[in-house]
Amino acid sequence: HVQLVESGGGSVQAGGSLKLSCVVSGYIGDTCGMGWYRQFPGKEREVVSIIKRDGTTTYADSVKGRFTISQANAGYTIDLQMNSVKIEDTAVYYCAARLRVGASCLSRYWGQGTQVTVS
Repeated sequence: HVQLVESGGGSVQAGGSLKLSCVVSGYIGDTCGMGWYRQFPGKEREVVSIIKRDGTTTYADSVKGRFTISQANAGYTIDLQMNSVKIEDTAVYYCAARLRVGASCLSRYWGQGTQVTVS
């Protein structure tokens, strides 16, 4: 019954900006964090950014300084502000909810993805 729905994807010109949003619904309990991932055609899904419950963030080197992750509504809304986008940012972007597994925090729930195309 847990759902993660991404929105905000679309087409944008290189150098422009785009904001992705993810809304979580259903009972999920306390997460240890949320994340944004992306997948290029023929490639494995890769992490873009992760935000912990305490607000601590990490970014892939490829997006550091350009993208910003944030959370609202007690973590039930997660945004990804994408600035200075590049053609190589073109991908399907996924939102993920991360749960505590032992001493680790792992992505366990995923959204359907939203396409971002930079031209």
